[in-house]
Amino acid sequence: MTSSVRKIVMITLGAALLISIIIWGFSYMNNQETGAAQSEYNGHGGTFKNTLSPMDTPDPSVVYKDGYYYMTFTHNGTDIMVLKSRTIDFKQAQRKIVWLPDVGTAYSAELWAPEIQWIQGKWYIYFAADDGLNENHRMFALQADTEDPMGAYTFKGQIGDASDKWAIDGLVMEYKEKLYFVWSGWEGDVNERQNTYIAPMSDPLTISGERVRLSTPDMDWEQAGGPPFIQEGQSILHHEDRVHIVYSGAGSWTPYYSLGMLSLKENGDPLSAADWVKAEKPLMTMNAKASVYGPGHNSFTSSPDGRELWIVYHATSREDDGWNNRKARAAKVTWDENGNPLFGEPLSLRTAIHVPSGTGLYRPVAQEESPETLVIESVPSSVETNISTLIHYTNNTGKDALLNVGIQDQPFAQVSLPSVETDGKGFAYVSVKMGNGLNDLILDGLPAGVKVEAVEFPRYEAEDAQGKGDAETEENPYASGTGIAVLPADKASSINFSNVCVPVAGTYVLRIAAANSSGGKANVQVSVNGKDYELNLQSTKRNQHLIHELEVELNSGPNEIILEHAKHSVHMDYMDVSK
Repeated sequence: MTSSVRKIVMITLGAALLISIIIWGFSYMNNQETGAAQSEYNGHGGTFKNTLSPMDTPDPSVVYKDGYYYMTFTHNGTDIMVLKSRTIDFKQAQRKIVWLPDVGTAYSAELWAPEIQWIQGKWYIYFAADDGLNENHRMFALQADTEDPMGAYTFKGQIGDASDKWAIDGLVMEYKEKLYFVWSGWEGDVNERQNTYIAPMSDPLTISGERVRLSTPDMDWEQAGGPPFIQEGQSILHHEDRVHIVYSGAGSWTPYYSLGMLSLKENGDPLSAADWVKAEKPLMTMNAKASVYGPGHNSFTSSPDGRELWIVYHATSREDDGWNNRKARAAKVTWDENGNPLFGEPLSLRTAIHVPSGTGLYRPVAQEESPETLVIESVPSSVETNISTLIHYTNNTGKDALLNVGIQDQPFAQVSLPSVETDGKGFAYVSVKMGNGLNDLILDGLPAGVKVEAVEFPRYEAEDAQGKGDAETEENPYASGTGIAVLPADKASSINFSNVCVPVAGTYVLRIAAANSSGGKANVQVSVNGKDYELNLQSTKRNQHLIHELEVELNSGPNEIILEHAKHSVHMDYMDVSK
């Protein structure tokens, strides 16, 4: 946090406390949950839906590091853009063009498929570019000037081998403490087929040996849409001491674009083509029933807690999209009994997907000048809103502690952190007002002996829930998140919130934001793990999403909450969980 934010905290906190004292009793009496931490609790869960961004994001390269996901992709072929997001869903991501090429150079046109990588303590971006003629495409590299991937980069020149042949889609493979460069290239100077090549590297910017052709597109599925025949979009996959190269085959302009794989044999030499085995069939292909076409050019990233591996790929929604409408999507990777990856069929845009494990846990950072003040930077919100905030803490002092929570320029709330047993974890809920945009959450007045381990915001956006029957989602600029879910007045439609997780079983309050412009009261049935509750929605104006509270019993871990049987059509914005 900047010094200016520190000053704001010091100046405004006194006034903020005057307001928070008024609500302290409510916070203390109703918003507390103490007790031992549940070992399986790993955040409030929730779901998301593909695509990951509303903008075209072909050739996505995604890395998770230090609490953020970073994505780069082919951005109009004119520059290098990086997105930054707290979640794998980039719909509210920060965006920045981090580099523009000099005009009239060998790398000033057709910038394709940048790959962002953290290698040996530094950020690199590898990209293909030319001078306006495709046959002159070569690989180039940027190196970040700092440890901030959204900061400045220095152009480091061409990454090439002695052949100096056409090359795209390159990236570094780290294997057994050695570096290799893997890319898609031509054997000669004619665009007949794109092969997979590898070469040794002496450092992240230098190829130190001759290239080796590992594979050529000789299978029927790889040749769909050709000639030219394609192997491109190489990505590196590590699992249990094995290494794989996942690549895209078939024409990228066709719906047949798919993912194939090369696997290095046990104790094999990465520079020996004979030691790589090609999968007999593609691992991911189009799913016409789900309206997903041309899935390809992927990267791999982890869940925030590092327990899961996720694939991020692009695809289109229409069979004839070609190179248009290519947007990033994500899926969890699983494994078969032989240790081979399973990507599954690409899912429709209507399918709610459980978020990566550990999503939503924000780790606060203490301020050097004021160690009793913690800050969580860049908490996104699309609207001004009061949001449920869950604080994970330890307090072995034997007495209750008070903590002031809020964002700059807004009233702070005061929350009580009751003492917990040694090695136990406490949980405290408090409502915090967020502004429209990026917010720095400030936790001030932390007493000695009390530690805040994490903070989360258990809000479940209705547009990310699973709609059934005629329930639909709509974009809405007045709503939290990116839109709303419309629940029609029939018995066959519902909005299903799955993977709703709480740390301790007990009584909770659902704060459901909904608009009911029918002119009368609208009853909605709320089913919580099979137990039915009745929610009466007040009459509102259109886009007036009022908060309706419902007290329910929740299990520790995941819960399923279903909104159904609406008397009138209602618009659901979000659901918060609090105490």
